[in-house]
Amino acid sequence: MSDTKSERVQKILSAGGAASRRESEKLISDGRVTVNGITAKLGDRAISGRDVIAVDGVPFVPKRELTYIMLNKPRGWVTTMRDEKGRRSVAHLAADVGVRVFPVGRLDMDSEGLLLMTNDGMFANAVMHPSHNITKTYEVHAHGNFYAAAECMRLPMEIDGRTVHAVSVSVKKHRAGNTSLIITIREGRNRQIRKMCARCGLTVESLKRVSVGKLKLGALGPGRWRYLTEAEVLLLLENNA
Repeated sequence: MSDTKSERVQKILSAGGAASRRESEKLISDGRVTVNGITAKLGDRAISGRDVIAVDGVPFVPKRELTYIMLNKPRGWVTTMRDEKGRRSVAHLAADVGVRVFPVGRLDMDSEGLLLMTNDGMFANAVMHPSHNITKTYEVHAHGNFYAAAECMRLPMEIDGRTVHAVSVSVKKHRAGNTSLIITIREGRNRQIRKMCARCGLTVESLKRVSVGKLKLGALGPGRWRYLTEAEVLLLLENNA
């Protein structure tokens, strides 16, 4: 590229916070960087903000442009940026963020609570990858024997061909006989909590994610969102084992 605004790809990566200059050069040498879909070579140039630079297939966004939010997803909204059936999606709830952000993981349509959204693909992959052991905690209102179900969910069980179990389960009593389970898991597979509850004899009435790792939903209202602080982003990237 001959445009005077173009820069070496390794400089764009290092200036944007992807890695040090030397580490950025190694990423390119190892064939892990593409520019507009073409594998980059050392010395290649690009224009930040115009050319699409990706590392390991994940689009790179300079740190100064990265955005991280927590959304309290209401029940009845789908966790997708575009829905072919025309259902209400979290994209509408995050439309006023100012930049396009996408969900980190999923909450099924009938569930509510804490949903992370970002435009940082590397952050999303790190949070979702099983090796980071980031837990997810849910409050579940259901019908059935809570104490027997709690014991059942602590034991390994097979769900969709995978062995899973709850990290912790506790019975929480409210006023007027209202009881719920607080369930913490690591895997976060498709509708895992609902399937575990069904296996253990519970019929779920409502399901709400109340924390991811050490990040708690708190008093954030349904349908509302807020930016994560830098400290919260770093907290999520810690090993939560």
